[in-house]
Amino acid sequence: MAKKLTADDAAPAPESFEQAMAELAQLVTQMESGQLPLEASVAAYARGSELVKYCAAQLEKVESQVKVLEGDMLKPFAAEGIDEGAQ
Repeated sequence: MAKKLTADDAAPAPESFEQAMAELAQLVTQMESGQLPLEASVAAYARGSELVKYCAAQLEKVESQVKVLEGDMLKPFAAEGIDEGAQ
């Protein structure tokens, strides 16, 4: 008989942003396939929600670090000098 998931059985936090993104992509693929039973789909959605929150928190940390490095002024990724030199 299948064991029901409880709060004690929660999946561990991902080790890295990249691992979280890979797991999230796998969950999306499984859910989009339409082959998961209802309970598994709900569990996958809940895990996906946790992973999205984790990734968002990691991105906020990195953004804060970049702001410190750039003197609290985020700069655009596109280099303006490259466009001007091509003309």
